[in-house]
Amino acid sequence: MYPPPRKDFIALTLSDPHSHSYNNGKHRRQSCWRKWKQLSRLQRSLILFLLALLLILVLVSYPSITEHWRGLSEKEDWLELKDRDLHMVPPGLNPVLRLPEGNAPASVAGLHMEPAEDPQDLMEPRGPHIPVLARPPTKRKPFSNKRPPPGSQKDGNVSDTVSDPKQNHEVVREEAGEEEEEEKKKIVSWRGAMIEAELATEPPPSANEKEAVEPRAPADPAATVPQQATDQLEAVRDAFKHAWKAYKEYAWGHDELKPISKSFSEWFGLGLTMIDSLDTMWILGLKEEFAEARSWVEKELSFDKNVDVNLFETTIRILGGLLSCYHLTGDQLFLDKAQDLGSRLMPAFKTPSKIPFSDVNIGKGTAHPPRWTSDSTLAEVTSIQLEFRELSHLTQDPQYQDAANEVMRLVHKLPGKHDGLVPMFINTNSGQFSHKGVFTLGARADSYYEYLLKQWIQGGKTEDNLLEDYLQAIEGVKKHLVRQTGPGRLTFVGELSHNRFNPKMDHLVCFLPGTLALGAHNGLPGDHMDLAVQLMETCYQMYKRMETGLSPEIAHFSMQASEGQDVIAKPADRHNLLRPETVESLFYMHRFTKDSKYRDWGWDILQSFNKYTKVPGGGYTSINNVGDPANPGPRDKMESFFLGETLKYLYLLFSDDMELLSLDKYIFNTEAHPLPIWPSPPK
Repeated sequence: MYPPPRKDFIALTLSDPHSHSYNNGKHRRQSCWRKWKQLSRLQRSLILFLLALLLILVLVSYPSITEHWRGLSEKEDWLELKDRDLHMVPPGLNPVLRLPEGNAPASVAGLHMEPAEDPQDLMEPRGPHIPVLARPPTKRKPFSNKRPPPGSQKDGNVSDTVSDPKQNHEVVREEAGEEEEEEKKKIVSWRGAMIEAELATEPPPSANEKEAVEPRAPADPAATVPQQATDQLEAVRDAFKHAWKAYKEYAWGHDELKPISKSFSEWFGLGLTMIDSLDTMWILGLKEEFAEARSWVEKELSFDKNVDVNLFETTIRILGGLLSCYHLTGDQLFLDKAQDLGSRLMPAFKTPSKIPFSDVNIGKGTAHPPRWTSDSTLAEVTSIQLEFRELSHLTQDPQYQDAANEVMRLVHKLPGKHDGLVPMFINTNSGQFSHKGVFTLGARADSYYEYLLKQWIQGGKTEDNLLEDYLQAIEGVKKHLVRQTGPGRLTFVGELSHNRFNPKMDHLVCFLPGTLALGAHNGLPGDHMDLAVQLMETCYQMYKRMETGLSPEIAHFSMQASEGQDVIAKPADRHNLLRPETVESLFYMHRFTKDSKYRDWGWDILQSFNKYTKVPGGGYTSINNVGDPANPGPRDKMESFFLGETLKYLYLLFSDDMELLSLDKYIFNTEAHPLPIWPSPPK
């Protein structure tokens, strides 16, 4: 069947010799009217109603439309400014010359206006003890679709708004506006966990693209966060308050916070995070938080529990934290608790060799090695001395110091060392090194070297055996473990396994720059400081060269120039546990050199913690993948040392008060708890 023929109307124009024109428009008008008449009355009424409504809307919106076009016209006038017209900048704006980013064409470079500081901000008085954060600059999307290098990113979440209106004045300025807030508070979901995401975070470049960006472009001035010392100190306080808020609400009195699930986990059941954080709160001036925690220690903390605890972890976190609080506050409560705990840990030393067991039941008074071995790790048995020696110094009871010193005397004369380097394990029955031939400054051995120097300093620099062991060890490190990468000549500390070198470095090794600098400050060879400077650069690069700006737990280094990258993070090593070692060394380096770059590096690291580990509801979480900004993968765990060490060292790094825990008066244990240096005995 054929379709019915189409009845099309064709307009024809005919001309006669007298130039009279004719067309069939009249017939077309008649046909349109005929179609209109064919519509139902309902259809005609609906069309007329819509036309009337459209007319009313046009009349109502006419003023706003004209205002919009007037504004567009003014903006176009500003965009046409040339260099010679810079003097025509309107009030309240600062000119910023924006260069093209990434692969953006040169045509996008030009003049960019930044809002000037609010006059009210300039007029607002700032008291000496009430630092106020400057309003962060408005963020603008870059022209390029490539993500800038991680090291150049300065923006991020510096702090959360405090709920108390009185504290709001001390912490942050008034918000810029609802629209700006909506743009800033973008959220990305990680498997059900809501974590604050960087505004307009763009896909990270591939490894080849990242290596090709040399030299690295400077950070956009519009995205730079103010870095005055008072602002930085307040940012650390805000970070602590944010973490403490969640601990108080979801994990009060328990060992560790799980910020994603808003719950807690127990290790020993002794309030690890609570006690680890006490002296940090005191140093940061958080008196209300400190008072609440002290009340818990007084009323709730009891060591009369049938529970196995790790000798090393309990000593450095709880015993060290209590002793530190006693010295900072003079409060006898903390010394009484410390002595109670110290006496309950002493059964660990009842072994045939005097090398302590790793585990103690503080309620039963028994001790034992791990269930899978009769060995203790070297770091565990040689990194409890500062605390036990100080406990004897305060109580005048020599048993604690005698037991700890005996371990050092035994290790000092043991065979099996390699130019001062020691194996990672020691047998509690025989007292001899085990698993010989493996040498590292990372896990299981790191704080042995740290405590050699710090015991020597703590005791007034009189114990020559400790100094001798330390100096030999540093020479062994330089001889056997220090290497440089092929591409960028970064200096790093590797590992030795049966005379085979492994270019692998734990993040834990980043304690070493600070320890070397501390030794040089106390009169040890100047080349120790030279090595400290080089290693400090490498530890920072372990952060900067990752896409999130956070270091992996373990870094591998390229020895050949042809390999392209200096720092490699293997999939199994890409987690970050909020560790403190790098910012610890930054603190020492800045104290001794006054070089502001170390503060800048610490600020970068804090910003990265805020971008990728901060949980909006409170707390910070360790993450699984420092190489994936879009999905770092939260682990739902905030280690106690994030509050006890990481934030404490950042605060001390940013403080201009060089007498705040002076390094000529205090020595820090390996959990960042300050203990006093004893006066040198008379000669």
